[in-house]
Amino acid sequence: MRIYFLSERPCALTVNGLFLGTVDGFERTAELDPKDGCFLEFKPAGAFHPVRFCFDEQFLLDPPPNIELYFIRGGAAVYCKNFMREDAAMRVIRQERLAGTRLTLYVQGKVLLSMENETGFRLIGLPDALEDAAMSLAGENFLLEGENAFCLLSRTGETLLSSEGKILERGERIQAEIPLHDSLGHTKVCTWEGGKLLSFSLRARREPTAATYAVALFESVLAGADPAPYLAEELREKADALQEFLGPFLYVVPCGMDGEVGLVYRRKDRVFDVRYFRADVVEGKIANIAEI
Repeated sequence: MRIYFLSERPCALTVNGLFLGTVDGFERTAELDPKDGCFLEFKPAGAFHPVRFCFDEQFLLDPPPNIELYFIRGGAAVYCKNFMREDAAMRVIRQERLAGTRLTLYVQGKVLLSMENETGFRLIGLPDALEDAAMSLAGENFLLEGENAFCLLSRTGETLLSSEGKILERGERIQAEIPLHDSLGHTKVCTWEGGKLLSFSLRARREPTAATYAVALFESVLAGADPAPYLAEELREKADALQEFLGPFLYVVPCGMDGEVGLVYRRKDRVFDVRYFRADVVEGKIANIAEI
């Protein structure tokens, strides 16, 4: 089985104790048989604990918490993330009391937020991008704002929003600009109140080319934009049905082949399927979309 390895941090990857190579945001490949039950280790650079697991048939059904597993054509991709820091000492970043709630942001192996009020005590794990987050009220909720990320929490500790991006407006309504990391460099400017999306607009940094036209179509559907400008006249009347046809996909993956795109769908927690579609371009417009 062909396995593609990726990691959010540069790592030394070993298989049964043998060094396979360095893994980072670019995939590395190997042929592994889950029946062999190989022992894998991702050892990150810096002061982080390694992630170790057995690559067997059970792994393919239920990967460990630090692993996301993507079933792709001809194999699977293993993405390692959320490494625990070696320093287990507690380091308080800041503490605030807002609207009768005590909020303590600290690091102890990972970034954590403790929340204590009349509803009880809760401990919430946060992404590393919020390690130095400022805390403020957003109506009845709490806004945690880092340099390039933010999180909105309810009084009961529920995560209402969590995203990359920069906050543009604060208060009962919050507005943020979120990078979509797509082929056209889109950012999405969204306005929320109480965690509910009120409105959004899209900003593109560049126009699609012949090589990215099909990718841009699927990205427009994912972003909630009107796909009609990409479609041939005979398909434009079906533009509103395109989202239903494609289903609830999460990401768009270029395949390096003209007109061919992979769409990522959630199967369960930490497990995803990639389905492949082809968009045929005729005279500069997409005339047909079919699943491969």
